[in-house]
Amino acid sequence: MPSMWWWAGLATSVMLLAVYLIWTERRVERLHARAESAAAALDAHLLRRAAAAAVLAEQLDMVELYAAAHIAIDAGSTIKGAVQDRDAAAELDADTGDREAAENDLTRQLRRLPPAAELAVLEPVIAASRRVALARQVYTDSVRDALINRDRPLVRVLGMARAHERPRYFDIDEPTLTPSLTEPPRQLAPQDTPTPRVTF
Repeated sequence: MPSMWWWAGLATSVMLLAVYLIWTERRVERLHARAESAAAALDAHLLRRAAAAAVLAEQLDMVELYAAAHIAIDAGSTIKGAVQDRDAAAELDADTGDREAAENDLTRQLRRLPPAAELAVLEPVIAASRRVALARQVYTDSVRDALINRDRPLVRVLGMARAHERPRYFDIDEPTLTPSLTEPPRQLAPQDTPTPRVTF
């Protein structure tokens, strides 16, 4: 009888271990798929921001902004994971660095918009910049979760992440633009001045 319980306990342990391994492998796949989806979304929002900036540059006749927007568009999609081949990985690092530099230059040009520009003209770029900031945060969180998971000892030992490229962070400056960055501070009118409350 004790032997039967021993075999039952062993079978249960093996089954639980198998279930845990399957769950871990699926989690690795799910986190990497999420990082890839977030990369595609971030790339799309970056391209939309660059396109909106190019249109704005034409409206305001700003040559430097127009050039920065087209450089960002031409930089292409380089928000990808690492590759196993060393030469390809080095080339990807260079491409990603160029893309980051192009996006940062575009952000700097957008922050130099003339204060006199109408908010209605700036709104598409401001909205696109907000979406880029949100997409970048989602992508950063997804990459962090995927890296934490793939660096777990069990995942490394069993090579569960070998089929997936190692995600990379996309390091760019804060892209959010607000009206306060492109407009002079609004002066309070007398009726806007808060009236102090007096209590007795």
